[in-house]
Amino acid sequence: MVPALVTILCFQLVGEVISRGLDLPLPGPVVGLVLLLGAMRLRPGLAGWLRPVGEGVLAHLSLFFVPAGVGIVAHLPLLREHGLALLVAIVVSTVLALVAGSGAFIFVARLTGQEER
Repeated sequence: MVPALVTILCFQLVGEVISRGLDLPLPGPVVGLVLLLGAMRLRPGLAGWLRPVGEGVLAHLSLFFVPAGVGIVAHLPLLREHGLALLVAIVVSTVLALVAGSGAFIFVARLTGQEER
């Protein structure tokens, strides 16, 4: 289990180095994930070897939200002061993202001729 976890963390580290070294707009873990996906495509046995660790991490995924919760508690005065503006910004940006996503989906469906009638 430890070698598999080290492998995953090494891919994340390599992704971080590449992202920072090339000044990419993508976060390092995303680059590392893409590299890991490519490695799993090249060596299909790697996916089976990493699967138990991945399932274990996913089973305890809620632990990754603890730092975010601590961050919210640490910034409670800031949230009290600007909470309403933040809430409006979150709601409006969510609605705009949904509208843009559905518009893009409709545009691509029309472009490819796969529009439902």
